[in-house]
Amino acid sequence: LSLVFASATKHAFKSILASLPQPGGGEYGKFFSLPALNDPRIDRLPYSIRVLLESAIRHCDNFQVTESDVEKIIDWENTSPKQAEIPFKPARCILMDNTGVPAVVDLAAMRDMMPKLGCDPYKINPLIPVDAVIDHSVRVDVARSCDALDRNQELEFDRNKERFAFLKWASTAFRNMQVFPPGSGTVHQVNIEYLARVVFNEDGIMYFDSVVGTDSHTTMANSLGVAGWGVGGIEAVVAMLGQPMGMVLPGVVGFKLTGKLQDGVTTTDLVLTMTQMLRKHGAIGKFVEFYGGGVGELSLPARATIANMSPEYGATMGFFPVDQMTLDYLKLTGRSNETVSMIEAYLRANKMFVEHHEPETDRVYSSYLELDLSEVEPCVAGPKRPHDRVPLKEMKSDWHSCLDNKVGFKGYAVPKEDQGKVVKFDFHGQPAEIKHGSVVLAAICSSTNTSNPSVMIGAGLVAKKACELGLEVKPWVKTSLTPGSVVTSEYLKHSGLQEFLNQQGFHLAAHGCATCVGNSGDLDESVSAAITENDIVAAAVLSANRNFEGRVHPLTRANYLASPPLVVAYALAGTVDIDFEKEAIGVGKGGKEVFLRDIWPSNQEVEQAIESSVQTHMFRQVYESIMKRNPRWNELPVPEAALYPWDTNSTYIRKPPYFEGMSMSPPGPSTVKEAYCLLNLGDSITTDHISYSGKIPDGTPAARYLRECGVDPKNFSSYGGRRGNNEVVMRGAFANMRIVNKLLGGQAGPWTIHVPTAEKLYVFDAAMKYKSEGHDMVIIAGAEYGSGSSRDSAAKGPMLLGVKSVIAKSFERIHRSNLVGMGIIPLCFKAGEDADSLGLTGRERYTIHLPTNIAEIHPGQDVTVTTDDGRSFTCTLRLDTQLELAYFNHGGILPYMVRNLAAGQGK
Repeated sequence: LSLVFASATKHAFKSILASLPQPGGGEYGKFFSLPALNDPRIDRLPYSIRVLLESAIRHCDNFQVTESDVEKIIDWENTSPKQAEIPFKPARCILMDNTGVPAVVDLAAMRDMMPKLGCDPYKINPLIPVDAVIDHSVRVDVARSCDALDRNQELEFDRNKERFAFLKWASTAFRNMQVFPPGSGTVHQVNIEYLARVVFNEDGIMYFDSVVGTDSHTTMANSLGVAGWGVGGIEAVVAMLGQPMGMVLPGVVGFKLTGKLQDGVTTTDLVLTMTQMLRKHGAIGKFVEFYGGGVGELSLPARATIANMSPEYGATMGFFPVDQMTLDYLKLTGRSNETVSMIEAYLRANKMFVEHHEPETDRVYSSYLELDLSEVEPCVAGPKRPHDRVPLKEMKSDWHSCLDNKVGFKGYAVPKEDQGKVVKFDFHGQPAEIKHGSVVLAAICSSTNTSNPSVMIGAGLVAKKACELGLEVKPWVKTSLTPGSVVTSEYLKHSGLQEFLNQQGFHLAAHGCATCVGNSGDLDESVSAAITENDIVAAAVLSANRNFEGRVHPLTRANYLASPPLVVAYALAGTVDIDFEKEAIGVGKGGKEVFLRDIWPSNQEVEQAIESSVQTHMFRQVYESIMKRNPRWNELPVPEAALYPWDTNSTYIRKPPYFEGMSMSPPGPSTVKEAYCLLNLGDSITTDHISYSGKIPDGTPAARYLRECGVDPKNFSSYGGRRGNNEVVMRGAFANMRIVNKLLGGQAGPWTIHVPTAEKLYVFDAAMKYKSEGHDMVIIAGAEYGSGSSRDSAAKGPMLLGVKSVIAKSFERIHRSNLVGMGIIPLCFKAGEDADSLGLTGRERYTIHLPTNIAEIHPGQDVTVTTDDGRSFTCTLRLDTQLELAYFNHGGILPYMVRNLAAGQGK
């Protein structure tokens, strides 16, 4: 950036470089003024597209970013429907532990590779600030215990010391990299409370903040008017090295909000409603921009909840332009008055500040949605997908339908005669019972909701009222509280509500993701036995984003997303098989029945508690001391070498194999001939299915590998915790116990059929057998392949197994990009076609007819696929940009980057 700024006098858009005066004299700095272009098309652009425009103008060097790129963005109304390609350079990159480690491992391996090519290893240095590597891997092994936090942190360091040491090394070995210690909170929560600038002012140049991150919920920053979205660790490496990210200029859904939420309706209810609407409308690969008078009625944390859920409604972003509410939040969270004044002045000067009480300039959107906030009603989502919203008043009947329905997203096919079965068991000397729908796990978790004081205070008030009326959560329900922000703990303590949450078992277990990423720990052995021995469809209720089957806990087949107050309510009720309007939650003092309405706080009660408890000094004190809060981190020794000293005996951090045998010449497009189908999958296969993050069970390929390395089974840890080791990554591919492979006749589990011998094998073992026989492999899938987390291991694992292509009905945005980054060919069936309609069983052998000359391949072209039994069908090549074609020619994005860096040094 400094090079561009230093040569501003030669800049293609130097004529619009303007000064921004300060009140009382002087200037804040200079900025590229969009109004100075005097182009009426800009006034019609969505605010989110204007952020892309400013970035393109600022970086326009007519090499990486050209004037033609700028014109495409200005003419967005006409160019976006044509899938126009543009480069984008974000201002920042944020990493989280589980995906950040592999990204930094890749960087370290690149640096290690450079001397072998005769190049300077210091060339590998992040040029874009990498703001945070936050721990996301907390495992809640202790709940309903007042010392859960300390015991979990101790457990975490014992297991992950090696990984943490690597991250600490990275913070000293690379410039522009700041690493936050474990226990600091979730990456996206720290981002909005502390890291997000909204407007940068560097080297005398002002510009919009923008960010990409290795967590799909990086979109949380959209609530502050910061353009940003999740990417895999593969794309993050590109961004960190200052290279432009190739992207298709997106369409924008204009979502108009009117009215105001009714009393007793939470932001969680709103976001689940919007998620269902947007999934139905179709937002995949698009920006969503919110406007209208209703936006002014939403607090900033409420907007953060909506923006955070962007991956669940399929959008790249859920963007809220900056208004007065944004500025007030920046002040609340400790930003100085001077900084906030600078931000406001810049945004007003560039016509990017919104006044909701004034008539809005007509902007053009690709499509439109509208919602009256007063029509939103209490709801949950589940039991297996975040967009399957269930109004609370219909929950009981919907649950019984799920028991009746055939196995699927809304069904368990439990025989009628078994639906009322009650299992009695002994829980540490006291009688206990569970049945279908019993809640065995209740977690207030995920920064989607734990960033929002209204629902967190609401949960505390529900717990308080329940305590006062004599209700208690049953001791066999595993409860936990894992807020994404340390500040949340401060205001819950200050308000006195944490005491009541403790009484109901919701003790603070961690500051970070836990249950929401499947790290919920084990259920009590007696509960586990009662579920497994009696085939009980047990339930979890959690205030998270995702409830995909097998993600939350292996034994909770039904998982419902709910607001934090409803999590407490369902924990008290002990079942999801309840009509809260007509049925009592339980019996309280004096034998009196207590209903949900008796413990539900009014909006006024919640607002009063927030006003007295959520204070600016809390944010300042927490973040002023956050780098020193974790003594275990501070005492952690790290290597001082610039090149990482790889330990060949490590089972956590291994040098990745992506550069082995690499030459300076790109290998050209890969071919796929006579390939076997490794798995034949249906719709909505998530990255949790593809790259499981939960506990490593004994007997699996990953466990066998760890045993061979001398690791005791009690220290196997999780697939997520070991993602810095490619040996675990490929053994964890398709290791989810809930994945359904049609080659197995619909049986769930991490197995497949080795077609030539008809053997049933673990997916890893089958892949290794195919590789040893010299065979290519493909995967066949349905719609929304790769939905969920922005997990680069979900592309790295299949690549390491030997998968050459994925043929699907459709892909989620980030995963498709990650597949391209690892050299795997994404193909889409033509509209109206899929494997079933084409009569494909997965037992055929597949040849993909692509030219061997990269010059003869173009984005989105038709590709013929033939099988050994004489079938032929046409697919669409989902290499969407010229840059992606270049990655494909080089065998993936990582070798492309190394060759480019080496070539840049004259090698």
